Amino acid sequence: MLKVLLIIAIVLLCLFVLSFIVYFFNLDMKLTSAIQPLLQKHYDKIKKDRKI
Repeated sequence: MLKVLLIIAIVLLCLFVLSFIVYFFNLDMKLTSAIQPLLQKHYDKIKKDRKI
């Protein structure tokens, strides 16, 4: 039982450290800015329906 709790504590600590690194270096917005041109290219190809 102690082994399971230790493993859960280690996993939670690793997830916390990983989320802190993502937050500290702003990696979520850097990833978004890298993906944005690909998404923009996709949405530019979509036929637009502008009926009012």
